[in-house]
Amino acid sequence: MESLYLAIPLASLMGAIIAGFFGGYIGRKGAHTATILGVGTSFVLALLALNHHVFNGAEAYNATVYTWMISEGMRFEIGFLIDNLTVMMMAVVTGVSLAVHVYTIGYMADDEHNWPKDSLAGTNSYQRFFSYISLFTFSMLMLVMSNNFLQLFFGWEAVGLVSYLLIGFWSVRPTAVYANMKAFLVNRVGDFGFILGIAAVVMYTGSLDYAEVFSKVDGLSSQTMSIFPGVDWNVISVICIMLFIGAMGKSAQVPLHVWLPDSMEGPTPISALIHAATMVTAGIFMVTRMSPMFEYSDAALSFVMVIGAITAFSMGLIGVVQNDIKRVVAYSTLSQLGYMTVALGASAYSVAIFHLMTHAFFKALLFLAAGSVIIAMHHEQDMRKMGGLKKYLPITYWTSLVGSLALIGFPGTSGFFSKDSIIEVVHHSNLAGHEIAYYAVLGGVFITAFYSFRMFFMVFHGEERMDQHTKDHLHETPWVVTGPLIALAIPSVIIGGLTVRNMVFGDYFGDAIFVSASHTALAEFSQGFHGVWAFVEHGFTGPALYFAAAGVITAWWMYIKQPGSADFFVKKFSWLHKLLDNKYYIDDFNAWAFGGGSRGLGDRLWKVGDMMVIDGFFVNGSAKVVYWFSGIARKVQTGLLYHYAFAMIIGVLALLTMFVIL
Repeated sequence: MESLYLAIPLASLMGAIIAGFFGGYIGRKGAHTATILGVGTSFVLALLALNHHVFNGAEAYNATVYTWMISEGMRFEIGFLIDNLTVMMMAVVTGVSLAVHVYTIGYMADDEHNWPKDSLAGTNSYQRFFSYISLFTFSMLMLVMSNNFLQLFFGWEAVGLVSYLLIGFWSVRPTAVYANMKAFLVNRVGDFGFILGIAAVVMYTGSLDYAEVFSKVDGLSSQTMSIFPGVDWNVISVICIMLFIGAMGKSAQVPLHVWLPDSMEGPTPISALIHAATMVTAGIFMVTRMSPMFEYSDAALSFVMVIGAITAFSMGLIGVVQNDIKRVVAYSTLSQLGYMTVALGASAYSVAIFHLMTHAFFKALLFLAAGSVIIAMHHEQDMRKMGGLKKYLPITYWTSLVGSLALIGFPGTSGFFSKDSIIEVVHHSNLAGHEIAYYAVLGGVFITAFYSFRMFFMVFHGEERMDQHTKDHLHETPWVVTGPLIALAIPSVIIGGLTVRNMVFGDYFGDAIFVSASHTALAEFSQGFHGVWAFVEHGFTGPALYFAAAGVITAWWMYIKQPGSADFFVKKFSWLHKLLDNKYYIDDFNAWAFGGGSRGLGDRLWKVGDMMVIDGFFVNGSAKVVYWFSGIARKVQTGLLYHYAFAMIIGVLALLTMFVIL
């Protein structure tokens, strides 16, 4: 099986290499054929690995593939840990990526129009884009398959690098360049905490291997470190919080969330790939993989839970006032990542991963459906210029409805099982902060339903607000666009019901996830599970379903029944609308405090350090000293013989005086 495991990431990498280095020779068809074959091969092999471990019950595979170097007993290796958690992530990543690859053929077909005709920047852009998304898939696979912190960090940074290339893919657009730089810099903040966490792991365990580190966690839980004089910190809490700061960057948790909405500047296929199955899920996966460490720190778990709750609620509110169709879905991703993070904080790691899986399908569906609308609208993204598209885009309409229903947790859909599980398990938690988290995720249900169906009604129902030219050319998108929509709509409906018993209430993950006996939230929740249909029936007795229904009805009333009421509320609560429209002024604060502060610091360093110290003191100062000394020396050299004779006599007298005294 080792060869099969090795082939899974390498197949995607090979497609990326072929399209990237030989795209100019093989052309568009050759590039998308090579990458789709590569990712398709990875997907098929991932399914074989899934069958081997999940259905055939194979033992977890944990082995070193390549030893890079050994330094003072520290081993730096490339290795794979393949268990039920890994194979599920591999199947989701490659499956969604394959759908995105096929979809990209249609979406990027006219990409040459996005580049200036007098610029070479767009040369072979189609082939380059396919190379990037295939490389993205390889990077994520290396991350989820790793069995050590070195390879984890490699995959972690690789997805960050490729996201930089993809978000700023249309490099001739200033907004795209700004967005990819913002994503890169914000993630560097999180990654600084992440690498500090890894450094602390190495410092206290002397190893980078997961199994070896986890075996020493019990001893670390009683150790302390002094970060500031006189204040002792629990070692395992510090390590977990540092690692989670890395997750806050990759999985866009407050306050390191600001890069994710701006990532919409990239083409829609990469928006789907980033938001559904790759980069933003890396943090959720990492914390789950590190559950043997997090379970020894209630402080870290409470921190994780509260951060997730704030993200879930506050980011959903911003989605309510967005008019760009892609940004609505982007803020939905932020909110749903908050839900997953809350589940992690409640020690319900299996529930978080379950929601990660279901969310991957319906979020990719919603992004690709948004892209289908954008194609039909000639790349118009403002929902205020849409409306009544149902009759023009029937397949996009029905698949969008499926995705929206799954997102709000409509009974029976995949989102229903995962979202309700999160709400219930947080309700049963006994960790500090669980009350805040419970009310935040419950309130988020109403907000999610409202902004989801606000978007749905504004795009597909109501009056047609597009211009006549756009209206005359409206039609359903080609099969390479609608095919992936249908393919993603199916698991968005059924995957939750088929897997909830094993993944949430069963022993699907086995030893891959560790939960302390003192954290009983999931165990208490599991006691009430009596089957899938009983779960659905139980949903009608809880508040979440009625919060979601209230959100849908409110959206229908404001945008279909009484369309003018939205403007009334905007005027009535203008202060709130302004606050949300400006995203709580967090971007403005960052621009002022960090951007302005960095520029101010640079200006001071230039004026003081460069002009005064380097140029003024060392360069010009040394020149002035030489000039002064040479001026004195020049006066000595008069050219008159009696001056020199006098100097010699003085010198002789001075020497005689020294000899007499000494």
